[in-house]
Amino acid sequence: MNIKLIKTEADYRNTLERLDEIFDAKIGTQESDEADILALLIDAYEKKNYAIEAPDPIEAIKIRMEEMELKQLDLVDIIGGKSRVSEVLNKKRKLTVEMIRNLKNRLNLSTDILITDYKLIR
Repeated sequence: MNIKLIKTEADYRNTLERLDEIFDAKIGTQESDEADILALLIDAYEKKNYAIEAPDPIEAIKIRMEEMELKQLDLVDIIGGKSRVSEVLNKKRKLTVEMIRNLKNRLNLSTDILITDYKLIR
């Protein structure tokens, strides 16, 4: 087992290739242990170099609506009237604390995402 930190893209590609070779190793073997370590190294490298930012609150709501096959009309009882839902989803109006509570409960969205600041479009 020759393991080293992933410092370059070449190291990253080589590590991915090696992990692919030993991915299905029998648990408890040296190759299985190596695969576990390589997975940790790959994960750390990807978090540092390919970080994915969380969506803003409105994008998170839209994503969840798509997942749950909801339409704007389905949010009226959560956010308010049809025009208010439209204003919120088009970033013309900010979410209120009550809206955030309702969205958290009904759409099972993280409060941390919902309270993130975002810019309104004027």
